[in-house]
Amino acid sequence: MKFDLHTHHERCGHAIGTIEDYILAGIQAGLTAIGISDHSPYFAREEDHPQPGIAMAKSEFARYVDEVLRLKEKYAGKIEVLLGVESDFFPNEIAHYRAVYEKYPFDYIIGSVHQTRGVSIFNRNRWKKLSEGEKVEDKKDYYRMIRDSANEGLFQILGHIDAMKGYFPAFSDIRGAEAEIDDVLRAVADNDIALEINTSGSTKDCGGWYPADAILERALHFGADVTFGSDAHKPGRVGDEWELVAARLKEIGFKRWVFYRQKEKVVVPL
Repeated sequence: MKFDLHTHHERCGHAIGTIEDYILAGIQAGLTAIGISDHSPYFAREEDHPQPGIAMAKSEFARYVDEVLRLKEKYAGKIEVLLGVESDFFPNEIAHYRAVYEKYPFDYIIGSVHQTRGVSIFNRNRWKKLSEGEKVEDKKDYYRMIRDSANEGLFQILGHIDAMKGYFPAFSDIRGAEAEIDDVLRAVADNDIALEINTSGSTKDCGGWYPADAILERALHFGADVTFGSDAHKPGRVGDEWELVAARLKEIGFKRWVFYRQKEKVVVPL
C-alpha cells in the first residue's frame, strides 16, 4: 500500500496546481491513498489573509474542505483521498486552532513548527550573529516547541522535525540538544502519534530527508511510529522517493509505517 500524506496546492500561495492535479499525480504515481494537507490559515489574526504567500485565507478554509470531500467522492475506487491540513503550532493560540478544526471531518492534522522566537525556521539570517551557545539554545527551543505540540492531543502527525536544517545544513551539527530531541520522540510514542518522513529536504540546501537517519534510529528505539509525506508543492513531486524511504526504513529496522483515516491509525507493514 503506497501513500503520501503531505501535499499542498495553489491556495497556500507558494505551490502550483489544483487539488485535483495532485490527486491525478497520485494515481499516476501508483498511490493507494493521497492526503491533501495545505497550510492552515492564520486563524488567530484579525485579517482574512495576512500572509498570502504562506498560507490560505480564512475565507478559503471551508471551500478547501468542501473541495477535498467532493474529490474524495469523485475518485473513490481509483484512489483514497484523505482530508488533512498542515497546521502551524503557535502555543498561545492552540485553543483557537482547536476550535476551528473540530468543525471539520479531518482524517489527520499535521502539526508543524515553522517559527520560533518570531522568526521563520527557514530564515538563513537568524543564525548569522549567534554565538555557539545561542545556537544550541535556539535548537533546544525548537525541539521543546515540537515536544509541546506532540503533547497537545490535536495532531496525529508531526511534520518535518529537523527542517531547521533546510537552509542551514550546519543545524544538524549543533550538539547539546540531544535530550530535547529524545523528548520529542518519547512524546510521539507516548501519545501514539506519528513522525513524518518528509522528502522535501532534497529540494533545499541540506539535501536528504527530514528527519536525518540518526533521529529515525532513535525514533525506532523509543517505539515511535513513522509516516510518509513528500511535502509536494508541485504535482510532479507526489510520492517522491517513497520506495527509497521504505527501503531505508527496513534497513534501520522498522517493520511498519502508518497513515490515518478519520484520525485512526492504519498500520502498513514494510
